[in-house]
Amino acid sequence: MKYLWTEDTGAGLHFWELVNRLIFDGTLKVESKFSNQGILDALDDLNLNDEDKYYIAFDYVVDNQDIRNKYRLLKSISDVSDGKVIILDMISFEYLILAFDKLVQWTGSGKTDKIRMREDILAAVENHRINLSKIENEKTLQYLSGFKRFSTERVMKSLTGELTENEKWSIKGKLMGECWYKDCCVSDRPDKNKCGNPEIRDGNEKMKELFQSETINRIISTI
Repeated sequence: MKYLWTEDTGAGLHFWELVNRLIFDGTLKVESKFSNQGILDALDDLNLNDEDKYYIAFDYVVDNQDIRNKYRLLKSISDVSDGKVIILDMISFEYLILAFDKLVQWTGSGKTDKIRMREDILAAVENHRINLSKIENEKTLQYLSGFKRFSTERVMKSLTGELTENEKWSIKGKLMGECWYKDCCVSDRPDKNKCGNPEIRDGNEKMKELFQSETINRIISTI
């Protein structure tokens, strides 16, 4: 059996469930462990002598010391698992959405300042962190300085939340917003103006387009 364990709940867990259904035909067992510590605790209880494989969607940024410490423990488990514990190379679920090249077009966001900041921040991401020295735009730097406790993870969550603020595209609820995965934005919908401008109307095809984006496809291809 192949398992995919995530610390995400709500929309993040729903994302991985959709990956399982649309890309892997439901052959994965997707489970939330509710936190990165929850993942570590679950791995401690495993018997790695069986044939199961565990793919770990662990949010990893290097500018959070607690996450770095937990990642080291996770890596040490993976290193002695004989290939049965595989860590997916990712920053966070929110980053996967933020990096989607059609995010602005699909959601129809009119927040021009945040759109520019998104471009600056994505261009500055390297080695699981935002390299502030690569950002020159003063407004973007001011936005980043406004975080009381700056970390790459916090920035990704905040900025992605602002660019998907429309309830139809929200990633903050129990599920992803319905315009991600449902056949929405058809001509006779009274709320079609809330649906942005995706060129694809079919829900499954929209999700597959998202999964084919460079950042997400790189991760999925390792499963």
